Amino acid sequence: MNTIEKLNFTGIDHPAVAADDVEVLTHWYCDMLGYEKWFHHPTGSPQGKPVWMLKAPDNSLLEIMFKDNTLRQPRTTWTPGWSHLALRVTNMDEAIRILDQKGIEWTSGIINAIGGGKVRNALDAEGNMIQILERGEI
Repeated sequence: MNTIEKLNFTGIDHPAVAADDVEVLTHWYCDMLGYEKWFHHPTGSPQGKPVWMLKAPDNSLLEIMFKDNTLRQPRTTWTPGWSHLALRVTNMDEAIRILDQKGIEWTSGIINAIGGGKVRNALDAEGNMIQILERGEI
């Protein structure tokens, strides 16, 4: 019997989003969603532009990097490729109340989440789709 070595995979380290303005989008994620600035590379992109690594309360990371000159294409949840960033909250109603006070741009009402729970779609400061998601134990 052949034994295949198993990869020591533990989970996702970070997604990354390419931004028109790295500083503006970084501040949006910190102010709106509670990320904290964790690591700054002032010339981290191939264009010599800044890159920020942000840290969430659960220590997961989000990279905000400078975009290239590719034009942004319209997207829906079902557009091919990475679609959205889903951020888990412990209380959907409380999250909505706080985000409403901060002026978030919602693009849906609350809907059932695939796999259980509830989800609501929104846009970040540059129009990238995010989701606020409340889910029970997995």
